[in-house]
Amino acid sequence: MAEARLWDQEGDAVRCRLCPHGCLIKDDHRGICGVRENRNGRLIPLTYGRITSEALDPIEKKPLFHFLPGTITYSLGGIGCNFRCRHCQNWEISQATIADLPLRSLSPEEGVRRAMGSGAASITWTYNEPTIWHEYALDMGVLARKNGLKTIYVTNGYITEEALNELSPMLSAFRVDLKAFNDGFYRSVCGGHLQPVLDATARAHELGMHIETVTLIIPGQNDDPGEIDSMIRWVIENLGPETPMHFTRYHPAYRMSDPPATPVQRLEEIYQRARELGLEYPYLGNIPGSTYEDTRCPSCSSLLIRRRGYRTEITGLEGDRCISCNRKIPMIQS
Repeated sequence: MAEARLWDQEGDAVRCRLCPHGCLIKDDHRGICGVRENRNGRLIPLTYGRITSEALDPIEKKPLFHFLPGTITYSLGGIGCNFRCRHCQNWEISQATIADLPLRSLSPEEGVRRAMGSGAASITWTYNEPTIWHEYALDMGVLARKNGLKTIYVTNGYITEEALNELSPMLSAFRVDLKAFNDGFYRSVCGGHLQPVLDATARAHELGMHIETVTLIIPGQNDDPGEIDSMIRWVIENLGPETPMHFTRYHPAYRMSDPPATPVQRLEEIYQRARELGLEYPYLGNIPGSTYEDTRCPSCSSLLIRRRGYRTEITGLEGDRCISCNRKIPMIQS
């Protein structure tokens, strides 16, 4: 049985340093995530090498639009989460316990072999929160990078600076949910706080990881125009105006069935406002057939990448330059 990293002994309990919850875990108990257990004074990651989900996904499904566009990523999911989002899209695994679902064994070595054999350009830890899989993802990621694969976290961003620092030599991309720009929303809907997510995202940027953000726009919950403006300004000031921000349409899910689906007009207003504030690459998601998933040059508006569903066509780029005006486009292609 593997032993966890990032914890301290406090009497008969252990203090986990992996995420901002900082759980103090008594003997024979687990942290908020449900997968890190105190066994006789040692913190044990119960899901090391154990998965619920394995798939080959278009990178655009994550969504990542400026990172290896048009490629396939080898995706792995486990069980558990350090949030309790009432609107979770993958609640069947994220809010389940180890006793609820069967878990299959997959060693870091075998995961890398499968990724390479599949023709994928990257490995993504996704579907549930990868932070709580720290030791497993770290071990697999080191092997992946040695074998030429990129690595991706699809994350809620609730991770400590110490844990991010450990991941930084192997983690290529940090695709983070900014669930709202309101701590009250984080507390009441997610069971966490906003500031640690902002701190982690800024730190991931400092460490050189590729960053893209996603915000699911929920009517009456996190769509206040002032808050959206503040979120966009924060990204521009702390991550840069070239950071891709995805604003996606909400559909009722899990324990949040009251708000209706997001009006497309509201999303289009957010897109236009983001452009007015100086964000160079806003995108809209969960709108079938929308042209708001296309990438256009901020300087000359030429079409660079056309996206329909998960079909991607690179039309206006030569390397990382716009064919029409030669502007350098922040796009990781290999």
